[in-house]
Amino acid sequence: MSLALLISAAVLALHGAAIWLAARAIAGARTPQGAVGWTVFLLVLPYLAVPAYLVFGDFRYPERLRARQLSEIAARGGARPAAPGPAGDGLVAGFEAIAGQAVTEGAEARLLIDGAAFFDALFAEIARAERYILIETYILRDDSLGRDLAGALIARARAGVRVAVLYDPFGSYGLGRAYLAELRAAGVEIVNFHARHGGRLGALPRVNFRNHRKIAVIDGRVGFTGGANFGAEYLGPTPRFGAWRDTMVRLAGPVVAQLQLAFAEDWHWATGEPLALDWAPEPAGAARALVLASGPSDPRESGGLYFAQAITAARARVWIASPYFAPDPGLMQALRLAALRGVDVRVIVAGRRDHWLVWLAGFAFLEEMRGAGVRFYRYGPGFMHQKVVLVDEAMAAIGSHNLDSRSCRLNFEASALIFDEGFAREVGAMLEADFAAAGPWERPMKKAPLALRLAAPFARLFAPIL
Repeated sequence: MSLALLISAAVLALHGAAIWLAARAIAGARTPQGAVGWTVFLLVLPYLAVPAYLVFGDFRYPERLRARQLSEIAARGGARPAAPGPAGDGLVAGFEAIAGQAVTEGAEARLLIDGAAFFDALFAEIARAERYILIETYILRDDSLGRDLAGALIARARAGVRVAVLYDPFGSYGLGRAYLAELRAAGVEIVNFHARHGGRLGALPRVNFRNHRKIAVIDGRVGFTGGANFGAEYLGPTPRFGAWRDTMVRLAGPVVAQLQLAFAEDWHWATGEPLALDWAPEPAGAARALVLASGPSDPRESGGLYFAQAITAARARVWIASPYFAPDPGLMQALRLAALRGVDVRVIVAGRRDHWLVWLAGFAFLEEMRGAGVRFYRYGPGFMHQKVVLVDEAMAAIGSHNLDSRSCRLNFEASALIFDEGFAREVGAMLEADFAAAGPWERPMKKAPLALRLAAPFARLFAPIL
């Protein structure tokens, strides 16, 4: 066969693949906009679009082999039926339905503001570990903080404590083999979340489905979740970001079993191993709490429903802290409606950038919300990375959910929801200080530099995968 015939056959095959993938996008895209965008891209520029679709366009995350042990947890007292919540059945029942499990009694929740408070508390618990340590993170760096973590984990592993670590290969793309080898040589089990299901290309086909959860559990008795990863920038300040503003929560009591369950499912997915863990932590406080873990394998878009439930259930206020603001149209309408009902709706986002496209897109979304009655703040003293939702004085949530389409549809996320008036007031005071430090964002787009006015609408086109 001549070279010309080979080239012609390759071109025909490429166009045939583009047509087949366009049909797949039409059938499987989660939004009409996504279906139209991929179809046009594939048919007009197949040379670029076909490789891009193979990495970013597979909307059907495979059904995960669940490691849920809910019946065992319930039998041992790790999960109990819920009583009416402080804001009425609607608030609690909605979140329970989304999470697929009941609110637990007997929780203790301690607010940890910024990296130093979190890492000090976590390393203290790691040093006390007797049976096992579970760590799940999006970013793990081989820097000063990563080395401190490695040293702490190695010390406990050599003392006979089982140490299991999950990391996301995209978020931790710079993690070197020497770092992994040192941990494994000391007995630490450290696993790439997608390693078992990535196929011959490794994690590449799953790069669009990222494990963004931040989970730490010690001996099944205490757990941590929130926004912080394991990188030295989370301790701040840094020349690029200044002080790093983040929030975590330390949990004790039966709710720790739910946080542990999210890790156990992910570990089973990554390794095939069902973990033998302690599923019955003792009550530790008077709060009621729930862990809501969402991801692209859910039968419904649990991440988006999480925000929708918080916004629509609010009666007096709903305050949201998220570094990025790129919600889908449904959540934007929910925010508008809440403001029209007279709810105090506030959203604080990062003023500084860490990712160009999502930062730029945020300006376009903020401009669209102008005049809706929602008060927006851009945090400027440093980089704000916290993910917090406050509903009235009834519920405060701290976790990894960002107010953007990626977090709601494509990432694996986890947040702890605390139904306790005292904790809600504490979170409210924290956010009040953040609002004061940030100041309201009122500048219209027409007064922005020309480059920003041109770039923001373009960046918004990529919002579904930012």
